[in-house]
Amino acid sequence: MMRPLRLDNPSLRPRPSRPGPMRPLPAGALARGTRAVGRAAYGLALLASGMLAAGPAHAQSRNPTIIRDAEIESLMRDYTRPIFKAAGLSQQNIQVVLIGDNAFNAFVADGKRIFINTGALKQSKTPNEVIGVLAHETGHIAGGHLARMRQQLETAQTAAIVAMLLAAGGVAAGAATGTNMGGAAAGAMMMPQDMMRRTLLAYQRGEEMAADRSAITYLNATKQSAAGMLTTFERFQNEQMFISQRIDPYVLSHPMASERIALLTDLAHKSPYFNAKDPAALQARHDMMRAKLVGYTQTPDSVNRVYPPSDNSLPARYARAISAYRFGSIPGAVRQIDALIATEPGNPYFHEIKGQALLEAGRAREAVPPLRQAVRLSKGNPLIRMLLGQALVATDDKSVMDEAVRELTFSLQREPDSPAGWRYLAMAYGDKGDIPNADLASAQSAFVGGDFKLARELASRARTGFKLGSPGWLKADDIVNFKPPVDSRQKRRP
Repeated sequence: MMRPLRLDNPSLRPRPSRPGPMRPLPAGALARGTRAVGRAAYGLALLASGMLAAGPAHAQSRNPTIIRDAEIESLMRDYTRPIFKAAGLSQQNIQVVLIGDNAFNAFVADGKRIFINTGALKQSKTPNEVIGVLAHETGHIAGGHLARMRQQLETAQTAAIVAMLLAAGGVAAGAATGTNMGGAAAGAMMMPQDMMRRTLLAYQRGEEMAADRSAITYLNATKQSAAGMLTTFERFQNEQMFISQRIDPYVLSHPMASERIALLTDLAHKSPYFNAKDPAALQARHDMMRAKLVGYTQTPDSVNRVYPPSDNSLPARYARAISAYRFGSIPGAVRQIDALIATEPGNPYFHEIKGQALLEAGRAREAVPPLRQAVRLSKGNPLIRMLLGQALVATDDKSVMDEAVRELTFSLQREPDSPAGWRYLAMAYGDKGDIPNADLASAQSAFVGGDFKLARELASRARTGFKLGSPGWLKADDIVNFKPPVDSRQKRRP
């Protein structure tokens, strides 16, 4: 379920509006969006910023693009499951979130999510490299580093305020006496802030080293090699070489890569599992993931450079088939996808990509059978079921709207934060003539999308169509009475 949002195909154009639900702009197979990830973050990013807790360079400078894909997310769960168990986090429901960014980066911004760039996945040649990165981020979560950093920030802020007030007192004294004490104190006002910043950055560097050591512990506990971690830090070291002479290491939030390699090399080589290799089946899935990302994120010329026509491996054919449906003719792309299915008929993601290609070409009715097969083979993956629901809605066939409601309702129970999913559900209810539920689904779409005003208006309209106290009425009433949080920056000062 990966593709950029676009409205250039018949199946992706909004249908004419009509009374009832808010009309959606269909999203197709890829679910992409933006989500705030918080300002303080720990991770593997190479930071040269002098600002404290600026977060990973590529993830914090703008709202990130969140990528949703059933195949890649399934692989990430298999990578993290043993690591989370070794860290005692199996019951925490931690998710790996994919960021659409080509930089090699990963970070945590809360205790429930690990963010990893698609660039890190594409650049990692083995599963072990990615697993090492995820083990490091798991170390931050298990160590409670984010909570402790918040405490350090609060302490530093208090200390900085006191120091600035004392220095300000010196300014006043200098002005009153006519001495140069005021100028000296004004300079002193800046010194506590710099000292606090350096102290906190030193603290964060210590936590990074602690996460590295924890990662080694988890890898040993799961009988996996730490060689992939060393490969990652060697990559960072090469990137840092050209700036290492110009950077003050004490204004970095992360240790220099050379320091980390020095620490990890000894620990990694002491492990009895240093020479352990990734299982062949896992390596094959990793190769397919990388091919999928290349096919979706690069131009046809770039795809052909990475996977030339002479390469007949399954990953190469996968990447070229995806590129063909995105940039070439749909019949030619479908032929390539059918060849993939003939090679691995039990692969749900080949059937999914066929359905996606047909749906985006405006051939929704033809998309439904392969998507039903993908749902069956994936044992009901909610993202694929959501795509099937979208295809069913796009057929404009009222006889399949009950199925569309069923598929979308199931997927939204597991993916409730999808505005597009709620919009498709609204359309399905609208086609059934169930206007109260259509309005309610539209309200939920607006709500999870952050448009609380529109959500209240739609929920208020939906509420009039339900029996007082019924489940639908209660859901609508909750939205009507929801009080959105007030941005502290918009509060009036007394």
